[in-house]
Amino acid sequence: MKSYSFFLDFPCKIEENKGEKYRESLGPFGGGKDRIMEYVIGIDLGTSGTKTVLFDRAGQVMASAAVEYPMYQEKNGWAEQDPAHWWDAAVRTLRTVVEESGVNPEDIKGLGISGQMHGLVMLDEQGQVLRRSIIWCDQRTAAECEEITRRVGAQRLIEITANPALTGFTASKILWVRNHQPEIYARCAHILLPKDYVRFKLTGEFATEVSDASGMQLLDVPHRCWSQEVLEKLEIDPALLAKVYESPEITGTVTPEAAALTGLKAGTPVVGGAGDNAAAAVGTGVVRDGKAFTTIGTSGVVFAHTDHISIDPKGRVHTFCCAVPGAWHVMGVTQGAGLSLKWFRDNFCSAEKETAQGMGVDPYYLMDQEAAKSPIGCNKLLYLPYLMGERTPHLDPDCRGVFFGLSAMHTKWDMLRAVMEGVTYSQRDSVEVLREMGVQIGEMLACGGGGTSSLWRQMLADTYNCPVKTVKSKEGPALGVAILAGVGAGLYPSVQEACDAMIQTNEPQLPIPENVPRYEAFYQVYKGLYPALRDNFKCLAQTE
Repeated sequence: MKSYSFFLDFPCKIEENKGEKYRESLGPFGGGKDRIMEYVIGIDLGTSGTKTVLFDRAGQVMASAAVEYPMYQEKNGWAEQDPAHWWDAAVRTLRTVVEESGVNPEDIKGLGISGQMHGLVMLDEQGQVLRRSIIWCDQRTAAECEEITRRVGAQRLIEITANPALTGFTASKILWVRNHQPEIYARCAHILLPKDYVRFKLTGEFATEVSDASGMQLLDVPHRCWSQEVLEKLEIDPALLAKVYESPEITGTVTPEAAALTGLKAGTPVVGGAGDNAAAAVGTGVVRDGKAFTTIGTSGVVFAHTDHISIDPKGRVHTFCCAVPGAWHVMGVTQGAGLSLKWFRDNFCSAEKETAQGMGVDPYYLMDQEAAKSPIGCNKLLYLPYLMGERTPHLDPDCRGVFFGLSAMHTKWDMLRAVMEGVTYSQRDSVEVLREMGVQIGEMLACGGGGTSSLWRQMLADTYNCPVKTVKSKEGPALGVAILAGVGAGLYPSVQEACDAMIQTNEPQLPIPENVPRYEAFYQVYKGLYPALRDNFKCLAQTE
């Protein structure tokens, strides 16, 4: 069975390592033949679902479980989720991995949480959720972004937060609630990010960490602390915000109440964790200069590590604090990457889903085979993956998805491949901006659902014209925050050394020389489509 990691199809999928649970210790962290019983847990709170994985200290998976939940879109461009679903998924998956692995909870030394970034969770004084969370891909806050820019100043905002005002970020969502639901805002006592709500339920602590907090547009990114200047200019009470930690720091411990629900031991340390992309960086070993990764999950990201802060003055890519203390990352974001393929699957691939169920394989595996039947360029069909607006490089909440060049000769296979190629071209846009900024990329890794597809990895290698590697572990963000938990628990002296001990890579997938110019020609056409359609997108957005 070929496994993909979109986490879209299982109400509670369980994977368990049937091999030896108590492994020989490795390198400087053990005595050769000594048996070790030390484990760490990573929770990956995504948009489609939550996946929890139990690892041993060598990075081997002992057990994993995943639970899906819905997204609510009451209006075009809106996107919300219920925090109760996140907590329920965390409880169910934690209990499953603890019980199914047979590991003694006493031997679980720490836990980290990765989370979808930018979501707004508002709690009252009793810690009760006041409204559904407005999540990262919501695009309703254009007016609030203009308000933020006016209050702080466009250039000053980039200097402090390293980014222009964006509809996806948390600050504009806070202002939207204040402007449109003042009765809810008046009752708000605590503002948290999605993963930090699960932390609160596990530990009772209101805490966050620098990588996720960077995406709120309230953090002084160069100095890694809340910006008093931005908060004052936006009239947001600092008391609403959680304490900020570095990603490997211990932020609290599991309460007796949470232990009873999850099967964990009360007192188990919970570290800061990381935003999903910063966690994926740790989980792929992108923790030193010159390393980068491309991820194709619900959203798509090109992410490069840097030990020295680098900010794009045009605001096309994002600079955030990364999960390595004292370092940063630069990344470009495609809003509708894996989301585009999921949309296509759910609307046009019912036969593939039915066949896959009968064969015991993932529908995306069959879709890969079908896409491979179409040639490069999809018989001159292009796709723009702007289902939820776009961030890099256009910063446009109004742009929408497009099939360009559609004719009577095209098949579903052409459209399917065009979706995959269009997402690849959108990732190339981010690579070009990073190159323009002088960010060095000597090694590219692939992760996320797209990273598990050999066809999609070849598209990336051919379009970037560079080798693309994968890590042997498919757990990405979950492994990343488990590594952070190992550092926080004292199993490893640093994030870099923990990655060296727990991550292994596969052989790179090399670009095919004759494919490179063919993709380049279609990419140049792709680049011209957004400027040609920009005004039409605006007109469409204003149409009742």
